[in-house]
Amino acid sequence: MTATPATPAPTTPNGGSAPRHAAEPSVGQLVSEVSTQISTILHGEIELAKLELRSSVKNAGTGVGFFGAALVLLVFSLTFGLIALAEGFVALGVWRWAAYLIVFVLLIALVGALAFGGVKKVKAVRAPEKTIATGRDTVEYLRSHSRTSGER
Repeated sequence: MTATPATPAPTTPNGGSAPRHAAEPSVGQLVSEVSTQISTILHGEIELAKLELRSSVKNAGTGVGFFGAALVLLVFSLTFGLIALAEGFVALGVWRWAAYLIVFVLLIALVGALAFGGVKKVKAVRAPEKTIATGRDTVEYLRSHSRTSGER
């Protein structure tokens, strides 16, 4: 049996030997630990975002409910406003039936004006011609280049 020379222990700058640390983690363990910590942070951020969004959605829903209630009350109050307008005409000496007829005609005229404006705006709607043209150009470009690359 031949004796093999022992591997010399690492030395420190002052000549002493440095102890080996058996507890130092490997690169794989470090990567695994970092991956776990990043995953934990991301999960925490997602939970925080969920909580914030839940609160925002709740506030938005409550706001929409308030706007809906305000709209319903506005619609009902219009009836009283129109009755008051007709009674104002009566107070001016117009016969009651004529006063209500005047308010009715005013409402029909307002409805007609709004409907005319709506029709005019709807007729002004045009197709997005530039977008359609560039889309066609893109499709043609892709088709022409896919044929040339397929022939290579």
